[in-house]
Amino acid sequence: MLNFSQPWATSVNFSALEKRLTAEHERRLSVSKLAHYRPYPKQKLFHDLSAGAGERLLRAGNQQGKTHAGAMELAIHLTGRYPDWWQGRRFGHMIDAWAACDTGETTRDNPQRALLGPVAHWGTGAIPADALGEVKRGRGVADLVDTVLVRHESGGFSRLGFKRYDQGRESWQGTAKHVIWCDEEPPADIYGEALARLVATRGIIYTTFTPLKGLSEVVARLMRGGDGIADVNMTIEDAEHIAPEERARIVASFPEHERDARAHGVPILGSGRVFPIAESEIRVDAFEVPPHWALIAAMDFGWDHPFAAVKLAWDRDADCVYVTNAYRVREQTPVVHAAAIKPWGRLKWAWPHDGMQHDKGSGDTLAAQYRAQGLNMLRAHATHGDGGFGLEAGVMAMLDRMKTGRLKVFSHLAEWFEEFRLYHRKDGLIVKERDDLLSATRIATMMLRAAASPEDARSAPTMADGDYDPLRGMPTRGRGHGDYDPLR
Repeated sequence: MLNFSQPWATSVNFSALEKRLTAEHERRLSVSKLAHYRPYPKQKLFHDLSAGAGERLLRAGNQQGKTHAGAMELAIHLTGRYPDWWQGRRFGHMIDAWAACDTGETTRDNPQRALLGPVAHWGTGAIPADALGEVKRGRGVADLVDTVLVRHESGGFSRLGFKRYDQGRESWQGTAKHVIWCDEEPPADIYGEALARLVATRGIIYTTFTPLKGLSEVVARLMRGGDGIADVNMTIEDAEHIAPEERARIVASFPEHERDARAHGVPILGSGRVFPIAESEIRVDAFEVPPHWALIAAMDFGWDHPFAAVKLAWDRDADCVYVTNAYRVREQTPVVHAAAIKPWGRLKWAWPHDGMQHDKGSGDTLAAQYRAQGLNMLRAHATHGDGGFGLEAGVMAMLDRMKTGRLKVFSHLAEWFEEFRLYHRKDGLIVKERDDLLSATRIATMMLRAAASPEDARSAPTMADGDYDPLRGMPTRGRGHGDYDPLR
């Protein structure tokens, strides 16, 4: 402890000492930021998908960690310091990369700050201070950086350049890049030019933003997915740094028409939404279903687009339907799907009209293949009470239930809510994309008249429920397809 009565004590430069200690603390903090980065599950999924996806979108709300995840991933690639948990793309050499945002100011305040730290404290961001090399200033905007050299584990230096959208597409022409990070949604022409910079290197591009511009060309491309394209939706419920008790207050603070976008990363669809219902009105915590409630399940067939199945519990006294289980998987066989959904119980299964199509290999109908796996499929495809099976009528029936509090969904069914948020119309018509669980829910709701409770003797599987030839997929009593009741 210093004795201030001693003459030498008065000569100590406490200001300089404080600065040195602060600088050392910041240096250690910088190194530990990257070394101690532990992503949330959705952030890790986003990183992991880089192993097979050249294009990725981390679609999230405000202050949920999307820019932080983007900066950490770029710092990992630039330094070559891949953590033990990393399962994504690896570069075994120094790289040439870009980080970009809308304007010079937003580039400086968002990706640059996240990567380097504040202007007076470079080396306190995602890139550790001991990896920072030469920093070259930009022009036209105060404190904007043009390029940075980053020491790579291989012994050389990676090169990081900062870009902006407002300079136009031409400014994005040039040399090949290994990694491009767009923090905020880029215009379509900029995004296309960025893709061209990755062809020679087979590099990766990823974007992190809140989709406030709606279902734009870039958003639609990335959300549609496909070969080499991945979309990860992170919501306020996935942001572990936000306390659960704070989430409702934060959501309520957003303008009502922006809440889905700012809290759940949902593109603003406005009047284009099929179900203009607040999530809070249909979301309920899971509970044990009373044994006297009626149950029914439904499936929507798929291969390239996922196969989907849901289970519904119906409180007949209140006429309220609850979606309690959901399953969605692509490119798997009936054997796999049946094994996954059988544990839901011995249920009656409703199915869509395309289940009458015959498999080219076996010749069996799709419905017959699931019957052969032991599922108690209804005799005929799902219909409304009048015999039709129109899409709009089924959707309107679901919307009516939502508006009157008679359709609820268990809150843990994240994939169901992802589809719900994005279900929209274009030119007045429902867009039949990413709607697999919603289609299964619509099919089940159409066939509520077939639901039965475990306590009801009629719900026990009998030959009366399955009086069919599994090889033909048709009843064996000599009646034509249009002559039998799908409930029997």
